[in-house]
Amino acid sequence: MHMAQSETPGVEEKSDGPVGWRPVARSRTYELVIERVEEQILAGQLRVGDRLPAERDLANMLSVSRAAVREAFRALEAQGVLRMSVGTGPDSGTTVAAMPSEALTRLLKLHVALANFPVGHVVEARIMLERESAWNAATHAGPDELDELKRLLDEMDDPQLSRERFNELDTEFHVGIAEAGGNRLIADMTTAIRDSMKRPLLAAFQELGSDWHGIARGLRSDHHGIHEALRARDCSLAAERVEMHIRGFHAKMPRVTDITG
Repeated sequence: MHMAQSETPGVEEKSDGPVGWRPVARSRTYELVIERVEEQILAGQLRVGDRLPAERDLANMLSVSRAAVREAFRALEAQGVLRMSVGTGPDSGTTVAAMPSEALTRLLKLHVALANFPVGHVVEARIMLERESAWNAATHAGPDELDELKRLLDEMDDPQLSRERFNELDTEFHVGIAEAGGNRLIADMTTAIRDSMKRPLLAAFQELGSDWHGIARGLRSDHHGIHEALRARDCSLAAERVEMHIRGFHAKMPRVTDITG
């Protein structure tokens, strides 16, 4: 398998190994092994299903220890980039995996949660993503997807519903619209942002006291309006209602700014 060459500062070149698998510097070998694998993927020399050299062979190619290679492989496996399997069958060894949506969503969710973005940035990102999702869903959503959104709304209409369950259903509703839109990347990004906000939103809901009931009625009304626009296949109206819903909610919930901003 031909390996693309690239230049990395501080990396010693080696001419007698397979092209692309150049030895790495003695410092930061774990990170640099990861960089080597990433280089091959970005250059198109490694694709989904391709098998990487065995740990011992790759360690020799890169002039590093097997422990460094093993640590790099484990890190990439945790990210969903590689799949490691023991044995001697056709599925054994370390291969490039299609990154599951769950892995990408987990990484994005943690990044959003830890980066402490200003709430205004989060709101604008949500609007950009969810307007597109609503527009696409109004065009592409099938009867089963629209029915599932309605099922979520019916459960949310229960006035005795706990705030925790309401929060969960609210997240599922927005993610469901993104998934119905058919753009997998937008759906994953929406899921990550919504999941990163679940705890702050629940904390804000709990602090509302008796004001919660009025807020919840407004959210239910907004959601039904969005769903009606989706059923009517009105792309422009669906996108507009989603934006109004997001902006209106954050205008009424300043406490969310304190938690997520």
